[in-house]
Amino acid sequence: MASVLRNVNFDCADLFALAGFWSQVTGNPVRSEDGPDETEVWVSMPEGPDLYFQQVAEPKTIKNRVHVCLEPLIPRDEEVERLLGIGATMVTDAREPDGTGWAVLADPEGNEFCVLRSAAERAVTA
Repeated sequence: MASVLRNVNFDCADLFALAGFWSQVTGNPVRSEDGPDETEVWVSMPEGPDLYFQQVAEPKTIKNRVHVCLEPLIPRDEEVERLLGIGATMVTDAREPDGTGWAVLADPEGNEFCVLRSAAERAVTA
């Protein structure tokens, strides 16, 4: 028997705001039954695990040991700019002049995530 990955959990102080950020990142809405007064909120993903946001009292203090990697549907650099525009911050820019590499960003609560090259960009350099 094997396990199925059900969701990715985000501990956070302002779960509705963070769920709203990730809703914009993925283009998927926060569940309609989840509101600002909840202690847990979901962003349901049509494919792959859902995103689960759980309110916690303690702040994030160290680098994430597990993080989300995004493969954008648009060119990577355009997606990085879009995400910076909705509240992400740049942590490490590992993009190379030849188009390879990735960007490590952080969401509004400091959770790191990577933006990789799109499938179309990878196909060009393959």
